[in-house]
Amino acid sequence: MNLTTASRRNIGAPLAVAGIGLVGAAMLRVRDPHVDGAYGYCPFHAITGWWCPACGGMRAINDLTHGDVVASLSSNIFVVPLLAVLLVVWVRWLHRRWQGSDIRPLSIGTRTVVVVVVVATVFTIVRNTPWGSWLAPA
Repeated sequence: MNLTTASRRNIGAPLAVAGIGLVGAAMLRVRDPHVDGAYGYCPFHAITGWWCPACGGMRAINDLTHGDVVASLSSNIFVVPLLAVLLVVWVRWLHRRWQGSDIRPLSIGTRTVVVVVVVATVFTIVRNTPWGSWLAPA
């Protein structure tokens, strides 16, 4: 299949997002976030002493770049499923753009936002309790 000029323009944004993601993953591969302070400190954790929902996310991506899914899940259990969802959304976006559609790749409603906020809040509370400490970044 030949790429027309319009198709090349349409897929530019998805390809740019993929490039940014790959550069970010490469950066996390090269400079290990497991080293204390390698990328600074989480402001939420520094102020409260609690692990935020994203704490351990960079370590999880670093572990994935080394092919260690178990360590990634240990750092932040939500990163692997989140990356899988983002990959599916990105592929749909690329496919739609390839076909010439400008439809948004993902439409997020109020209900979805509320569910995500509630899950993140519960996750934050649980991972900061003694019985949920296994969810804290390793």
